[in-house]
Amino acid sequence: MTVRAKMLRALAQEDINFLLTNRIPRRLATKFMGWLSRIEHPLVRDASIGIWRLFADLDLEEARKTQFKSLHDCFIRELREGARPIDRRPELLISPCDAIVGACGAIADTKVYQAKGFPYALDDLLADEDLVAVYRDGCYVTLRLTSAMYHRFHAPHDCRVAQVIYKSGDTWNVNPIALKRVEQLFCKNERAIIRTCLTATGARVTLVAVAAILVAGIRLHCLEGSLDLRRRGGNVVACDSHFRKGEEMGWFEHGSTILVFAPKGFSLCAAVRDGTTIRMGEPLMRMSADA
Repeated sequence: MTVRAKMLRALAQEDINFLLTNRIPRRLATKFMGWLSRIEHPLVRDASIGIWRLFADLDLEEARKTQFKSLHDCFIRELREGARPIDRRPELLISPCDAIVGACGAIADTKVYQAKGFPYALDDLLADEDLVAVYRDGCYVTLRLTSAMYHRFHAPHDCRVAQVIYKSGDTWNVNPIALKRVEQLFCKNERAIIRTCLTATGARVTLVAVAAILVAGIRLHCLEGSLDLRRRGGNVVACDSHFRKGEEMGWFEHGSTILVFAPKGFSLCAAVRDGTTIRMGEPLMRMSADA
């Protein structure tokens, strides 16, 4: 097969993927998947997990339990104690989740990227002038969770969560194909903006949990109930929760993306580059003395 033929074939596969995951009633499909995944009948559970295994490299060896009540129970599985060692060095922020690193690097004034050639503004994502000012010319990283990955996320450092901003929205797929085609995708999707303050330094680090098709459900330990498609508009929720570095903060009902924003004085660790795989607990960003 010639190089041109291979390129055309790849483009055709991308088109099919995009059509299958985005040109369908996304909210309806998401709600249906939420219902189906919670059915605890053994035949439904086994069939759905079996189909999932056909399309994803699902590895359950690190799971805390080996038997699951439903597909949903498997999606939100916990890991065995010690499965994710935590880097305790005080100058490092750790990755809050298992992920594939997407667009990352320095924030140009208030402009960041979801993919090459597809910028978006912090104003549109965060909808908070104070936060936008904090991260002007700061540092960011996009962490994409695939369907087979561990779907819980953890504190990047010892921190306090004082506020969560919930923004309802669409449920576009957040895979690389969609990120290259849908402008300002993260700004359109449902998301929870988790404002944290590092205990030791007072530095403000924000996690943005972005939902997607077949997901649209975010659970946070600092809040009661789930954040999901039943909510409308924006919700600002005050809270006062403290987390130790590596402590679980919440989970996606199925999996999606975590965006991490840090102010000036932070930089990405050397191993964090677009396309690399990172695990929860591994070094993500480094704080300078000024931070």
